[in-house]
Amino acid sequence: MRYFVTGASGWIGSAVVAELLDAGHQVAGLARSDAAAAALTAAGAQVHRGTLDDLAVLRQAAAASEGVIHLAFNHDIAFSGGFEAAADADRRAVETFGDALAGSGRPLVIASGTLGLKPGRVAAEQDGHAPGEFAHLAGGPRTRWETGELTLSLAARGVRSSIVRLPPTNHGDGDHGFLAAIVATARSKGVSGYLGDGANRWPAVHRLDSAHLFCLAVESAPAGSTLHAVADEGVAIRDIAEVIGRHLNLPVASVAPQAAAGHFSWLAGFIGLDSPASSTLTRELLGWQPAQPGLIEDLDEGHYFREPPA
Repeated sequence: MRYFVTGASGWIGSAVVAELLDAGHQVAGLARSDAAAAALTAAGAQVHRGTLDDLAVLRQAAAASEGVIHLAFNHDIAFSGGFEAAADADRRAVETFGDALAGSGRPLVIASGTLGLKPGRVAAEQDGHAPGEFAHLAGGPRTRWETGELTLSLAARGVRSSIVRLPPTNHGDGDHGFLAAIVATARSKGVSGYLGDGANRWPAVHRLDSAHLFCLAVESAPAGSTLHAVADEGVAIRDIAEVIGRHLNLPVASVAPQAAAGHFSWLAGFIGLDSPASSTLTRELLGWQPAQPGLIEDLDEGHYFREPPA
């Protein structure tokens, strides 16, 4: 099969491309820069130059493929105050893929997230689909949720659509996401902190395990499926802080809620969330079994604690 992948040179996307190629598929990836194009070529994938705003490019690439895995999101815009604009561009891309694949029975798999689905409770795949559950959302966050529901609705138009919800951390050697930011915060503040009692939990998965799930989804997920790429159902933030403190030889301490913004900066809105999630239904449906190290084991391998370049 020949699959089109957006975000193909990114942290998760590059692993997805490698997984698909190893499984014997052909891959064409979207590249918005020369560096991304070179990385895809080196990996053995074909290149479509463009961005998520180039809808004609997206339509043509999707129509020429046996399926689409959509991982790209303009984080540069999103994290510089333009989250709503980034979410709008993402929705337009999904609409374009839906139109290109309608009536074909071909797959469309997009990335979503587990964070905040069922605060304080273990979220399952069937959660998060009732409109009332997210009535409080507005702007970009609401658009992101609506885009996931739009994707699932494409099953009624003859698209084998599915969403893969990712935990807040897809860990592994080379990660520059949430976990790396927590380590950097500990290093800069001289203390490995957690909010309150630190008992709140984050789900987690190794990037290679999440890449394998995307491959399974595009190959065989039933139309309208919601999948959870969750290996660790919920790791307490205090446990994470203790491993970080041990490796960096730093004290481990609670940070008061009123001091969260000053200590954790942009992480303050996430570090205190209690958002465990299950992947029981995903494992039963597709036979997915995480095989890589869990979050704590991966932290203990030490690669998160290498000194940053001078």
